[in-house]
Amino acid sequence: MKGDALILFARAPRLGTVKRRLAREAGDLAALRFHRGQVARLVRRLGHDRRWRFLLAATPDRARWRAGVALQRQGGGDLGERMARALGRHRRAVLIGSDIPAIGPADIAAAFRALGRAHAVFGPSEDGGYWLVGFGPRRPEHPFARVRWSTEHALADTLANFPRHRVALLRRLRDVDHAADLRELGR
Repeated sequence: MKGDALILFARAPRLGTVKRRLAREAGDLAALRFHRGQVARLVRRLGHDRRWRFLLAATPDRARWRAGVALQRQGGGDLGERMARALGRHRRAVLIGSDIPAIGPADIAAAFRALGRAHAVFGPSEDGGYWLVGFGPRRPEHPFARVRWSTEHALADTLANFPRHRVALLRRLRDVDHAADLRELGR
């Protein structure tokens, strides 16, 4: 597809199915409220910027969502397979998760600028993962092979798949995975 694409990866907002690590500590309802509010904030903040085309990549595939933006299905497979498929549909694309409250338009613009000089861009998170991944036209065949998802090794494992590619790193942000993260936000 033509033009830069920003893809928001998110689960359909259903009680008991979103933010499971957070739900174990804060409860299913608090996790759902955070998720629903956070996705709505990201759509408002990033979904109508003319510098990129915004897509909401939802799971499960049969979910209906009234987000007011273009919707695409994630399809099957593990997280890496689903992200590779979503990014692979575009010449230049940036993908973000739905649990980073500090993401703003300047972060997305910085990611696309970085793709002007690098093959890939990552936004590291404080827990060893990443809140953003973006690819230009040159990318490894299997960018997410052997990644230990939801661990402090996720970013390092992914970067190991880019030995001959220029990679840019953005600012480090915090995601919301635990009740303490939610309390720090005042929610």
